[in-house]
Amino acid sequence: MEFKNAVGYVRVSTEGQVGDDKFGIDSQKQSILLYANDHGYNIVRWYIDEGVSGVKENRPELDKILYEDDVTNPPYEAVIVAKSDRMARDIKLYFYYLFVLEKKNIKLLSVSEQFDEDNGLSGIYRSIMLFVAEQERKNIATRTSGGRRIKARAGGYSGGRCPYGYRVENKQLVINEAEVPIVKAVFQGLSEGKTLWEIADSLTAAGFLTRKGVPFRESNIRSIRDNRPFYEGMYKYGKDMDWVKGVHEPILKSEET
Repeated sequence: MEFKNAVGYVRVSTEGQVGDDKFGIDSQKQSILLYANDHGYNIVRWYIDEGVSGVKENRPELDKILYEDDVTNPPYEAVIVAKSDRMARDIKLYFYYLFVLEKKNIKLLSVSEQFDEDNGLSGIYRSIMLFVAEQERKNIATRTSGGRRIKARAGGYSGGRCPYGYRVENKQLVINEAEVPIVKAVFQGLSEGKTLWEIADSLTAAGFLTRKGVPFRESNIRSIRDNRPFYEGMYKYGKDMDWVKGVHEPILKSEET
C-alpha cells in the first residue's frame, strides 16, 4: 500500500490533565499514528499546542498549519487529530478551520469520529458532535464560575490578577513584602495631596518598576488607589458582587485608614 503524507495535530487544554485531557499528548499521538497506519497515511510532521483552550482562536501551532507553514496539497493530503474537539470546541471555529483546510484540498480526519466524506450526512454528524462538545465546555465553565463565586462570597481569592502587595500561594493571597512599599507609598502620596503622576514619578525615582519591568504610570497608581477597600481587608470578585470581608491579611492597618 502506498502511503499518503499527513500531519498530526495535538492539543492539550488549559484545564490541565483532567476530563478529556487525560487523553494527553502521548496518548493522542499514539492513536493518530495507529489510525494513520491503518488508513494509509504517513505522519510527516507534528504540531502540538500545549496549555491552549479549544475555544481560543489564536493557537501558535494550529496557526502554522492553517496560515504560516507550507502545509499544502501536495505534499500533504490530511491533517489528523485524535478527536474533533482537539481542533476546536467552538462550532464556528471548527467549521472555519475545516473550510481553510478544504480550500487547500486537505482533509481533516478524526480518529474518534470517522466521517464518510462521500456521505451527504457527514456535515450534519460533524455539527451535532461539535454542538455537544461546545455545550460540555459551557457547562464546565458554568460550574467553575459558580464555585469561584461561592468562594468569593466567603472572602477567598477566586482568581484574576493578583493586586500589588500580594502573591498567590496555594490558591490563597499572601503578602508580598517586596511590593508592600509600593502600596504604602501610593496611599501616603494620596494623603499628602500628590497627583497620580507625581506618585508614579516618585516610585520611579525610588527605583520601583511595575511587574512588567517598566516605570509606573498614572493608570497603575489609579488601579491601586481604586482598590483601597481590598488593602483594608475587603474582597470583591467581578463587577456584580459587593465588597465582603476578605480572608487575606490587610496591608493598610486600621490606624492608616
